[in-house]
Amino acid sequence: MTDKIFVDSNIWIYLFTAEDSEKSNAAKKYISERAEHSVLVVSYQVVNEVCCVLKKKKYTEPELRRVAKDMMGLCDVCGYSDEIIFFASQLREHYSFSYWDSQIVASALISDCGVLASEDMQDGLEIDSMIIMNVLS
Repeated sequence: MTDKIFVDSNIWIYLFTAEDSEKSNAAKKYISERAEHSVLVVSYQVVNEVCCVLKKKKYTEPELRRVAKDMMGLCDVCGYSDEIIFFASQLREHYSFSYWDSQIVASALISDCGVLASEDMQDGLEIDSMIIMNVLS
């Protein structure tokens, strides 16, 4: 069975920017290596967060469309649903995640991902059959 990895927005932001060359290189390596042997997953929330940050960094609209197209072409995209909204609420109650992080975790779990790749969540935390891994630190 192929592993499914949900890739959080901060990994993509480092991939598309070069402000921190060490983390940018690590993000590029992580995505390229995992794309060969795993199914990468994102949510529309992640695509929107990445584009919002890049817009603030003066990306043009054609560049933002290319980024979104590249992300959605490389990854399976998890939709947004009432199931995610209510599951995220339960996760916030149980794990004290932030509002937006709980949406990411819920999306990853509903997408049956074994790994949630991030940079700033609770590294090593296991939820059901998924583990959160801070892959750039």
